[in-house]
Amino acid sequence: MIPEAREVHLSRKDRKVLEACCRSPVTLQRDLKRARIVLLAADGRSTRSIAKEVGVQPRIVSLWRHRYADHGLEGLQDKPRPGKQPIYTKTTDKRILKLLDKPPPQGFARWTGPLLAEALGDVDVQYVWRFLRSHKIDLVARKSWCESNDPNFTAKAADVVGLYVAPPAKAIVLCVDEKPSIQALERAQGYLKLPNGRALTGQSHDYKRHGTTTLFAALEVATGKIIATHSKRRRRVEFLDFMNSVTAAFPNRKLHVILDNLNTHKKNEDWLKAHPNVHFTPTSASWLNQVEVWFSILQGQSLSGTSFTSLKQLQEHIDAYVNAYNDRAEPFVWTKKKVRQRRFKGRRITQL
Repeated sequence: MIPEAREVHLSRKDRKVLEACCRSPVTLQRDLKRARIVLLAADGRSTRSIAKEVGVQPRIVSLWRHRYADHGLEGLQDKPRPGKQPIYTKTTDKRILKLLDKPPPQGFARWTGPLLAEALGDVDVQYVWRFLRSHKIDLVARKSWCESNDPNFTAKAADVVGLYVAPPAKAIVLCVDEKPSIQALERAQGYLKLPNGRALTGQSHDYKRHGTTTLFAALEVATGKIIATHSKRRRRVEFLDFMNSVTAAFPNRKLHVILDNLNTHKKNEDWLKAHPNVHFTPTSASWLNQVEVWFSILQGQSLSGTSFTSLKQLQEHIDAYVNAYNDRAEPFVWTKKKVRQRRFKGRRITQL
């Protein structure tokens, strides 16, 4: 049964708004029908005739006549609806985070989406994945960290960084370390063409070992150039031989040498007395040594994905790279403004 028709009285302002709404090409169909209903009702048309002309049910016409008569133009807008109650709430999110703080089930290395959903019991695995993505929690990626427990960390770090930023006048600053046990691996290599037409480099999974070499290297901070030599072993004897050759390469020059505090470097009392300008990086902070950056470059540009049929070929390959690198060497630039000692607080670490 259709309610009794309400009289609709339009002001000039409202009529202009509704007529403009009917003329606009971007007006939504629902808003267009509501505007036409109100305009026709203001002209004295009956509910049934308006419904027939607009193409809606008479009850719809009656609804918008009453809404406009009671609330004006605002009555033509949709009322807010409560919508469906969410299945998962903030309590669910807290349960997931609390579960991540616990060790994974016995026999598993880490939590996964299905394992979390199974442990929660009443949470769908798809919601678990959405929650992890929204909070940028990656269950697979792994990051390592290193906290130095050296009580003199700040002083040692400032000493090393000071040599990078403001080296002593007319002095040579060298960063020295070794890359041990570089393997001469022989692998079958070549280009592979996949069924989809894509071509990429590949190598076989099996390999032959042809021995290892230890590379001693010294990086000159001012120029970025490298002095390197090979050794079969990594002992104090080989280290001292390399350091003597390095000091011989800079006769009559004052040298400042940056080393990490490996026993091979520290247990050389006679050599250290003869060369007092040796600066050790703090404990667990060998990353302050710039030659470590060069070792990473060497690995990425020269060693990764290569094959060698002999140890000699590996050594010649590295020597050729060092020569090519020195031809275009540039010094590293230290960009950190401050060096300070600070312990991590509030970090969640679960030790199993």
